[in-house]
Amino acid sequence: MHKIITLDDHWMGRPRSIGTALLESHGHRAIVDPGPGSTLDTLRKELGAQGVSVNDLEAVLLTHIHLDHAGSSGALVRENPRLTVYVHKLGAPHMIDPSKLLASAARLWPDNLEQLFGEALPVPESNLRILEGGETITLGSRKIEVAYTPGHASHHISYFENVEGVAFVGDTTGIRIEGHPYVMPATPPPDIDLRLWDASFAAILERKPKRLFLTHFGFSENPVAHIAEFRERLRRWMETTEKILETAKSDQEAMDSFMATMRAEIGEHLPAKEVEQYVATAGLNLSFLGLARHARKRAQAAS
Repeated sequence: MHKIITLDDHWMGRPRSIGTALLESHGHRAIVDPGPGSTLDTLRKELGAQGVSVNDLEAVLLTHIHLDHAGSSGALVRENPRLTVYVHKLGAPHMIDPSKLLASAARLWPDNLEQLFGEALPVPESNLRILEGGETITLGSRKIEVAYTPGHASHHISYFENVEGVAFVGDTTGIRIEGHPYVMPATPPPDIDLRLWDASFAAILERKPKRLFLTHFGFSENPVAHIAEFRERLRRWMETTEKILETAKSDQEAMDSFMATMRAEIGEHLPAKEVEQYVATAGLNLSFLGLARHARKRAQAAS
């Protein structure tokens, strides 16, 4: 028996913000992106509703190590020491010792890091399986191909399973809450790269997945159209950021201008109550910081 189920982690009490995928194949079970430590109790309940406990899991597949995707991994391994945690080689050191990851996150969320993400425990090195892209993971009779998909983060990978044709793409194809048409970039600092991102789109499309699974949030049914829309929006957001930086008199003015422009754009596509959901889930202010950093790096390289 094969199943792929969306588990809603109800991050900060909001449904459809962070989703964990549960994969089953003939009694073998794994999850993709377990979410932050702050939603671990909810994850346990969501698993329980499917008749599964943490001890029933064999593997945790991480698309990348940002806390909203991977923060609960160490706690899950403490609960089930048999768990294998799959992670890209550039992210692995930060799973073994999360201190730098936490220090970096604390600069972005100085006041509410613990409330947002909870505790991030280390993962013992012996539980990690280090990936570079090109590997195949076996789960029951399911084969899961690994591809390196940087752009959003230098340590980002995507997983392609062969039974239902689902690609688990983390943040590589942005944020699109299931049932809504709008696809929104998530571009936090420090290492977004639009050139690498383009290559990642190609890597996903060449595998011809039937559906995308987005951690934020759920399934997207038309990968080709989804990625085309997202690529175009990502480029436009980058161009808008560059124009804002040219004219703004201060960093705060640039941030305010970006936030107002993008909120207005999101509002053209979504009901008002959904605008806040998207803005909060993506961290719109962080998207500006990441795009601005990338714009300045590009300008520096050009000069």
